[in-house]
Amino acid sequence: MRQDRIPAAWMRGGTSKGLFLLTDDLPLTPAIRDALLMRLIGSPDPYGKQIDGLGGATSSTSKVVIVSASSRPGHDVDYLFGQVPIDGGHIDWSGNCGNLTAAVGPFAISRGLIRTPSDGIATVRIWQANIGKTIVAYIPMQGGEVVEHGDFVLDGVAFSSAEIRLEFIDPAGSGAAGLFPSGRTLEHLHTAAGSIPVTLISAGNPMVLVDATVLGVDCSAPQAVLNVQQDLLARCEQIRIAGAMAMGLATSVAEASARGHTPKLAIVDAPCAFRAASGHTFDTADTDLACRVLSMGLFHHAIPGTAAIAIAAAVAVPGTLAAAHVRDVRPGPIRIGQPSGRTLVEVEAVRDGTAWKIGKAVMTRSARMLMDGVVGVPSSMLRAASGQSRSSR
Repeated sequence: MRQDRIPAAWMRGGTSKGLFLLTDDLPLTPAIRDALLMRLIGSPDPYGKQIDGLGGATSSTSKVVIVSASSRPGHDVDYLFGQVPIDGGHIDWSGNCGNLTAAVGPFAISRGLIRTPSDGIATVRIWQANIGKTIVAYIPMQGGEVVEHGDFVLDGVAFSSAEIRLEFIDPAGSGAAGLFPSGRTLEHLHTAAGSIPVTLISAGNPMVLVDATVLGVDCSAPQAVLNVQQDLLARCEQIRIAGAMAMGLATSVAEASARGHTPKLAIVDAPCAFRAASGHTFDTADTDLACRVLSMGLFHHAIPGTAAIAIAAAVAVPGTLAAAHVRDVRPGPIRIGQPSGRTLVEVEAVRDGTAWKIGKAVMTRSARMLMDGVVGVPSSMLRAASGQSRSSR
């Protein structure tokens, strides 16, 4: 069978990987575009492996990113992120991926969408279309190309890379109304298991924070140990669904269940000693807070970038479940303990009367282009898109 070839790149951003494409190389019709992207990633796959596609059969490796030059004043590129379910039927466009954000600037530069300095730091202003927010990326350049290699070590990534600084501007209200969509720093959700105290926060992405003691979760436990506890996973999903409805993101259980990407659920606890997936050990004093975050129904191998932003924002505001676990208030970034190690996030939080505002959240990631060229798709997938694509193939 003949295959059509579409320009694309496979990129790592932070602790995630995804397929990056230009808007102009995709069909105009959203339904046709999404069907094409699903096929490229290899979903839906009843076997759960995505063998006939590029996806890696985890929430961190089943992702797509669409980039275009921006017509929005003060911005260089527009960026749309899609979480591709492994065995589900549609792409979830409801939120951002903080990790893959690190690769948006480098990809845009590689495609000639941005004029950059030959050497030094390129400043790329990104419009995050999923949540309607601005993100500024600072990308190292040398000889007109993005510097990918360096001595920066990111917990959750095997090899060192060059640093990319990301500033998430005014991240509150990312996908839900206000910093605290319910108007309170502490809320109670009613589930089949009873009333559950939570913090509902929207910064980077909507998040539901729940105390580890409520669920009996050991936040030093590795991902593999937690992901075999089916009762725990089911209870976490019940809380996440209740949180989605309380935040106004869904009006029914079915609707909340269908948008598995957001809100995410994080289990938080006081800092503790733990052994990271790499084998490196951390003492209690090495972190300010311990957490385990679920993504698409399973515990994440590290931490989603947007989850780190939401948790750090919650730490900065008194009265949240996250702030209650931080023993010492100290200057500098919030140090979050997660299964692969430690994530640092700086948050500018200011009190404005009775409300809190987050000026920006800052996180350092890295990115690398793993493959650049074309991706193949059976021609039958594009027959319906005949005449619908923005550029010829």
